[in-house]
Amino acid sequence: MNTDAQFLHYLKDVEQDFTGWDFSFITGTGRMQNQLLPWSYGSIVKPFVHKAKVMLDMGTGGGEFLSKLRPFPDHVFATEGYEPNVAIAKERLEPLGVKVAEFIDDSNLPFENEQFDLILNQHESYSPLELKRIISSKGIFITQQVGGTDCFQINEKLKVPLNGEFQNWCMGTAQKQLTNSGFKVLESSEAFPVQRFYDIAALAYYLKAIPWQIPDFSIKEYLNELYNVHCIIKENGYFDVNQHRFLIKAEQY
Repeated sequence: MNTDAQFLHYLKDVEQDFTGWDFSFITGTGRMQNQLLPWSYGSIVKPFVHKAKVMLDMGTGGGEFLSKLRPFPDHVFATEGYEPNVAIAKERLEPLGVKVAEFIDDSNLPFENEQFDLILNQHESYSPLELKRIISSKGIFITQQVGGTDCFQINEKLKVPLNGEFQNWCMGTAQKQLTNSGFKVLESSEAFPVQRFYDIAALAYYLKAIPWQIPDFSIKEYLNELYNVHCIIKENGYFDVNQHRFLIKAEQY
């Protein structure tokens, strides 16, 4: 493989630390940019947060998003299943009165029956039956999910198949599961916005932060494939992929 100095120089900064759920190292400098969604998850959930009595934020990451939804109800809980993020979430959220719980199994959450009148879930897995158990009658569940074809062009270029377990995960599938579990879908939308990478290190940094896209990703293992994408960026100025996002607001009845 014939590499160039620019390619090797870019890859030197991939070791930058990634904590919580903060991509500002590449987004704050414009090295990765995302096309806008046709909805705002934050704008949709904020009025419900203000009306809630007891709420849960599932998969809070480092608590970055939840911390910006204040003022909170009297009782706020958050879950996080990725162990490195748990301490970060507790440090950020517990001084704000949020109780952070680590969990392992979506179908066995550490909460009482019908405990919450509002459950938020942004890019986190969930069990519809467990949701039904912990949400109150007429309780609201609002989720923004990453669909199964998310950024499939990355997998094509690195010659790694998409995860077959999640490939059919989409708005229609999620709606059907929730309806079958006793929820009424009030609102739903699906979109495939562009995600653009302007240099190869931004892509490598991104892949290290989301290990489910390319399992066991390493620069050494995929050096040839990364260089091919680098050449695309040199020719076009960027490398585009399509995200897969969908939003569902549902009520338990």
